[in-house]
Amino acid sequence: MSDLPPPTHESPSAAVSNEYERERVPYGKLKGANKFWGMYAGEHAAGTEFMIGPLFLLNGVSLQNIILGLLFGNLLAVLSWRYLCTPIAVQARYTLYYHLEKIAGGQLVKLFNLANGILFCFLAGAMITVSATAVGIPFNMPMPGIEDWYPNSASFVVIVLLVGLVISIVASLGYETVAKFANIASPWMVLVFAACGLIAFKELGVTNWDALGRVWTESITVAQGGAAESKMGFWSVAFFAWFCNAAMHVGMADLSVFRFAKKSSYGWASSAGMYVGHYMAWIAAALMLAVQIKATGNTNPVPGPMANQVAGLAGIICVIVAGWTTANPTIYRAGLAFQAILPKASRMKVTFVAGMVATIAGVFPAFAWKLLTFVGLYGTILAPMGAVIFFDWYFQQKADSNRFDASRFGGSVNPAVLLAWLLPVAVALYCIQFKGVAAWYFPLPCWIGCGLLYLLFTKMFRKEAA
Repeated sequence: MSDLPPPTHESPSAAVSNEYERERVPYGKLKGANKFWGMYAGEHAAGTEFMIGPLFLLNGVSLQNIILGLLFGNLLAVLSWRYLCTPIAVQARYTLYYHLEKIAGGQLVKLFNLANGILFCFLAGAMITVSATAVGIPFNMPMPGIEDWYPNSASFVVIVLLVGLVISIVASLGYETVAKFANIASPWMVLVFAACGLIAFKELGVTNWDALGRVWTESITVAQGGAAESKMGFWSVAFFAWFCNAAMHVGMADLSVFRFAKKSSYGWASSAGMYVGHYMAWIAAALMLAVQIKATGNTNPVPGPMANQVAGLAGIICVIVAGWTTANPTIYRAGLAFQAILPKASRMKVTFVAGMVATIAGVFPAFAWKLLTFVGLYGTILAPMGAVIFFDWYFQQKADSNRFDASRFGGSVNPAVLLAWLLPVAVALYCIQFKGVAAWYFPLPCWIGCGLLYLLFTKMFRKEAA
C-alpha cells in the first residue's frame, strides 16, 4: 500500500484533538472488540424502532415474512459492514470525510456534507416527534394520526419545541455529553424493548405459532379496514432491513467508527445492533401495536400511547429516552457536517442551530410516519458515495487511475465523482417520485451504478487530459 503512510506514533496535533480527523489513527489509540459490540447494540435499539416495527404491520407484512425477511436482510447488512466497510477502515484508518475528500475534492465533500446535515436534521426531527408523543401523555395531548402531515394541536407544537430545545442543548455540549447519556440509557432500553415484546406476547393470549399468526393477520385486517392487503413481501422487508443503514455500511460512513478497530473481524459487532435492535426491537414494537389494536381497536401507531398500553410508565419513559438517545447523536452529526462547510463557526452554535432545524422538522409528524420511505431516500442519496471509495480502493488500477485522485490532480471538485454520484441518484429519485417504486430498492443499484460510472468517467477524463 505505497499510497498510504506507514503507521506512526501520535502526532502533537492529534494528541490535542484526539479525533484524528485528517490523519491516520495511530496504533496506540486502537480499541478492543468490546467497544464496538456495546456501541452497536445501544445505537440501534432506539427511537426509530418504535416507528418502523408497527409500520411493517400496517403495510400488511405477514408474520412469516417479517421473521424471515428481517433475519435475511439484517444478515446482509452485517456482511456489508464486515466485508465492505471494515477492511478499508482498518487499512486506511481515515474518517469518511477525509477519505472522500482525497478522492472527490474539498468542495464536493462540502456538498455531500450539506446533504448529510439536512437529512440528519430530518431524521432527528422524527425522533423528537417520537419523544413528544410520550411526554404529551400526562397532559392529555391530542396525538397526531398516521395520516397527519401537519401538527393537529397547539399543545403538540409546544411539547415538540420544548423537547427539541432540551435535546439541542445536550447535543451542543459535545460528544462526551452525548456519549455519556447514551451509555447510561442504552442497556436499559434494550431490556425494556425485550420486556415489551414478552408482555405483548402474553397480552395477545397466544400459546403457539399458529395462534400468533391468526392474531397477527386479524390485526392487519383491522388496521386496513378489512382489506388485509400485503404491501410489502419478503424481499421488500429484506431490502429495507439491508439498506435502512445503507449510508453507514455500503455508504462507508462507519469508516469513521471502524478506523479505531484493531482487526477487520470487529465488523461482526454490527450484528449486535442488527439483531438486538433491528430484529428483536422491530418485532417487539410491531407486537405492541397488535396489542393496542386488540385492546382498543386503535390502529394509530403513535409510540407514546402504544408503549403505555403495554408497559405503562416504563414504556412511556422508554419512548422518551429512545427518541432522545437517537436524536442527540444525530443532531451532533448534523452539526459536524454543517461545521465542515463553515469551519470558522462555533461547533456549539452550529450544532444548536442544527437542533433547532430538527425541532422544526419534528413539528411535522409526517417525518416520523413516513420513516420507511425516508430512510430509503436517505440511503439512496448518501450510500452511492461509498461506492466511490470502494471502487477507488479495489479497482483503480483496472480503470487506469490512481487512488486518492483528487489529492493528485489538485482539484476542488473531481468531475468523475460528481457525475457518478448525481446521475444514478437522479434516475432513482425520478422512479421513486413519478413511478411509485419503493425507495428501499434503490440504494443497491445506485451504489453499483455510481461505482462503475466513477471508473468509467475517471478513465474518460484522464484520456482528455492526456
